[in-house]
Amino acid sequence: MTVQTPSTSALLESRPTGSALAMLREFGMGLLALVTLARSGNAQDMHREALQVLKRLVSFDSAWWGEVSPGSTDSPPRNWLHGSIGLSTGFAEEWNALADADQFARASIARCGVVLCGGAGDGRHTPGGTVDGFCKRHSLHHAMAITLELPSSGLLFFVAIYRRAAGPAFRDEEAVIFGEFTRHLVQHWRDVLDRLQGALPGRMWNTYAFADGGGRLLYLGARLGQVLQQANPGWQGTMLPSTIADLAHQAPYSIAVGRSNRLTVAPCGRLLALVLEDRSAGNPLAPRERRAATLYAQGRSYKEIAERLDLSPATVRTYLRNVYASLDVHNKVQLGSALGLGTREAP
Repeated sequence: MTVQTPSTSALLESRPTGSALAMLREFGMGLLALVTLARSGNAQDMHREALQVLKRLVSFDSAWWGEVSPGSTDSPPRNWLHGSIGLSTGFAEEWNALADADQFARASIARCGVVLCGGAGDGRHTPGGTVDGFCKRHSLHHAMAITLELPSSGLLFFVAIYRRAAGPAFRDEEAVIFGEFTRHLVQHWRDVLDRLQGALPGRMWNTYAFADGGGRLLYLGARLGQVLQQANPGWQGTMLPSTIADLAHQAPYSIAVGRSNRLTVAPCGRLLALVLEDRSAGNPLAPRERRAATLYAQGRSYKEIAERLDLSPATVRTYLRNVYASLDVHNKVQLGSALGLGTREAP
């Protein structure tokens, strides 16, 4: 069932003044908490902590969020990475097996930016069917979800929250708060990803991924996801494939993936950054290597580059050594020329 949520102003007009002011105050504090989370540098826990903030505004028993591909006439939707509160570790894998039959999820994907609410018995799945059994096993009686675009990634970002049968259905005003909160969350998340990736013109977000130290994916670009799936049949997408995660302690390193691709894995603060390099496209440098090389050619020191990109000086030296070898250059002047910069002082 789709809920056409009223405007925020209409809701406020329908509520007593004191209650409206209290709602605005709580919502404002929630948005300020999002700003704090986005600036904390704790990207690996940002979504979980943000959903805990949301829970103070809109109560729920369980939640699920992550990235999803919309599917097509030939393939069902697919969850690529996820986080959850109050759900089992195998939830995403189980959902992927029945995604084609989940009409509620399909409706959310088809109507990006619209909050959808539903409940058991409202026609969103066939009683006694596969999806009905799935919802009962996980106590997904009342559901509210929104799917949003994650620009340039090639995938969509979704958030879904649930209440058990004993809880009330989600109200219109809760749908407004949920929708506005998640839109702010996605914008802050994009800003966090921008800072992690670095200001590199022409970047392709669909070839990137970020993971925490334990190998749990936090962001995944569609192109990289497809390549990893082809190279690792049965891979579910929530964690890094073992062939990559087992070498994480050796980062930075580069590994062949398929016939024409290489994957560069490098430290990025407390995270791991993964960049797919298509050698056949004539692009020998990983984006963070290019960023480090650009700063170096512009006159920055190892220490300054390390501080700017949140790396260690040793990692910067490794990047520059790889760049010199890949571009076959021997000094800073040649480096600037190969990058199309010339040497100049950085602003």
